[in-house]
Amino acid sequence: QVQLVETGGGLVQAGGSLRLSCAASGGTFSSYTMGWFRQAPGKEREFVAVITWRGTSAYYADSVKGRFTISRDNAKNTVYLQMNSLKPEDTAVYYCNRASIVGEKGVPALAYWGQGTQVTVSS
Repeated sequence: QVQLVETGGGLVQAGGSLRLSCAASGGTFSSYTMGWFRQAPGKEREFVAVITWRGTSAYYADSVKGRFTISRDNAKNTVYLQMNSLKPEDTAVYYCNRASIVGEKGVPALAYWGQGTQVTVSS
C-alpha cells in the first residue's frame, strides 16, 4: 500500500510563496502519475495539478495556472508543488495522491488520503 506524507505548508501573506513536498513509500512511485488536490473549509476537495510519471506533461486547474508548478524527483520518490503569488483563496489543506488524467485534469486514483498539509494565505 502506497503511503503519502505531505509537508511544507504554513502561513504566508498574499503574494508570497510556498513549496509543498509529498514523499511516497510502499509502491512503485516512478511509474505513477501524481497529483495535488486541495480542500478548503466547507468545500469539496478539488484538483490542483497533475504530472505524468516521467514528468514530461503537467496540467493545472485554471485557478492556479501560471502561479503553481508541479514537479517530481523519482529518485527521491517525491512530488513537489511550487506555489507563487499566493492568494487568500488558495487557503486549504493540500493533499497529494496517485492520479489518472482525464481531460487534462487529475482524478485521484487511491481511495485513501494522507494527512495533508495546511496552507493559509492572509490578505
